[in-house]
Amino acid sequence: MNAPTPLAAEPAGTAPVFSTHGCRLNAYESEAMRDLAARAGLADAVIVNTCAVTAEAVRKARQDIRRLRRAHPDAPIIVTGCAAQTEPETFAAMPEVTRVIGNAEKMRAETWAALAPDLIGTTERVQVDDIMCVRETAGHLIDGFGTRARAYVQVQNGCDHRCTFCIIPYGRGNSRSVPAGVVVDQIARLVDAGYNEVVLTGVDLTSWGADLPGAPRLGDLVRRVLRLTCVPRLRISSIDSIEADAALMEALATEPRLMPHLHLSLQAGDDLILKRMKRRHLRDDAIRFCTEARRLRPDIAFGADIIAGFPTETEAMFENSLRLVEDCGLTWLHVFPYSPRKGTPAARMPQVHGTAIRDRAARLRAAGQQAVARHLAGQQGRRAEVLMESPRMGRTPQFAEVAFATDQPVGAVVPALIEGSAGTRLTARALNEG
Repeated sequence: MNAPTPLAAEPAGTAPVFSTHGCRLNAYESEAMRDLAARAGLADAVIVNTCAVTAEAVRKARQDIRRLRRAHPDAPIIVTGCAAQTEPETFAAMPEVTRVIGNAEKMRAETWAALAPDLIGTTERVQVDDIMCVRETAGHLIDGFGTRARAYVQVQNGCDHRCTFCIIPYGRGNSRSVPAGVVVDQIARLVDAGYNEVVLTGVDLTSWGADLPGAPRLGDLVRRVLRLTCVPRLRISSIDSIEADAALMEALATEPRLMPHLHLSLQAGDDLILKRMKRRHLRDDAIRFCTEARRLRPDIAFGADIIAGFPTETEAMFENSLRLVEDCGLTWLHVFPYSPRKGTPAARMPQVHGTAIRDRAARLRAAGQQAVARHLAGQQGRRAEVLMESPRMGRTPQFAEVAFATDQPVGAVVPALIEGSAGTRLTARALNEG
């Protein structure tokens, strides 16, 4: 699960205006659509790539569309993404919206060609097919994108699981994987282009390979990438810890180029709530995984998604989730106040009062802030290899932000001495400065 915060829309000009909501995967796909839309001649279009992870995400998308119409009164507004896929009628009913296209359609060149300026008044207003019928891996998956610091390579899309709170499988379809050889070739090209860090991304990353010949696992892909490329730093995005395979754990223990940072899709710390969520792990499974991963890689840091106020959650059940921060040694929390998504089983369960949900989310965030403070305090006095994201800010292998007093080359990995912290950032001195 990913936070439904919209990324900043780009200014109008000679290229399409993009407003991207939600997860890193959406940002990835916006980069691919940018090229498709530009080649189709849609320089004056506004394209909104929506998120459906919560009802609040859909509300924010609608709000953003109205804002964009005021800012660009004469531009066609094209709405796509997960919310457009799961509830196209919501956006088609908005007078501000010119076209609604689905998640599969948005990655096809012919879709954008049909939306060219001279045809935009004649094409079908809603183009959203059944995502569950999609079997191929879209061509955009093999193209990395990134900042000047790191590149992202989407190796998997869709999800075969049906958690009771989640609408995303209906927005993304069933799981599809990019073959390992294609991934390796793309990462090798990115390394040749000068990237020092590559992130493997997907909707349900640990399901990678299940649909490929021989059913390889994510750990097999990670080891192959590290063996066959010279990528200096490899990072993997959110994983389902119960599906972490032996090869992945071995790579974590033996491969220094695999970053010691895992973001875990935990969602709750109470067994009954986990069962009602239809998760595939129990509380002890999560604790056991974190204990074993830390044994294999003592410097590892964990992030986690946790939902506050899932239907039927009592105070005692919530306390089990709250204690999970300590019991698993979590650092970076993504806290989601539960909001019902129409069409999901959880939306039909007895709901927790909104006041209790907000209070529990606040308590989880406070526990997360304390965990971050402890982590930062433990880094002081240590040496770290920092990947620079801007001239004076980078990230450690554990993904902590590091601030420098002097400019460093963006994209470089800078050896640094951690001297202190300020808020949620470490402060450091580059060792190459003497």
